Order: sequence, then C-alpha cells, then structure tokens
Amino acid sequence: MKEISVTELKKMLDSKDDFQLIDVREQYEYDSANLGGELIPLATVINEVERISKDKKVIIHCKSGGRSGVAISQLESKFGFTNLYNLKGGIMAYAREIDPTLTVI
Repeated sequence: MKEISVTELKKMLDSKDDFQLIDVREQYEYDSANLGGELIPLATVINEVERISKDKKVIIHCKSGGRSGVAISQLESKFGFTNLYNLKGGIMAYAREIDPTLTVI
C-alpha cells in the first residue's frame, strides 16, 4: 500500500496540487476536526465509489491510518484503483506534526 507523509500532504495543500482528499472517519469525528477533504465514512466507501477519482492522486485518511488502510485495500481489490495513498499516521499525525490547533477525537 502506498503511503504519503503529513509533511508531503501539507506541501501539496500549500501548492494547491490537483488531488482528491478523502476522510473515512465518522461525521462526528469530521465535525470535531478535519483537513478539508470529502467525508466518505468507511462503512459507505464501497457504495460511494463513484465519488472517488481514478484520474488523479487520491489521499485517504482517518484518525491514525487503520480505517483508511482498510478502505484502500477494499477499493484496490474490488475496483482496481491504483492511485490511492494512505496518509501515514492519519489526522493525529497531522495534528501532532503540522497543526497542533486541531482537536482530534
């Protein structure tokens, strides 16, 4: 599984690179703190597959990397995605290393 660091994500956000950011946490977690990505909770990822781009880099994240890893595995095995990246350490790592003002629950 391909991964991307929070530092790499921050650079991509700052330079406004063309990519899709997907958050697979639950609504209440997203409401508490988010990185501005699209919310597609893990339980709905398979049913929402048409919302996920196959034409550009897609970074998927959750709280610490576990749920996003499951989502990526499902999407790669069932739908043949090859452009998915797991945010290493999830939003917890982003809060710790990039933006300590985020209140992650």
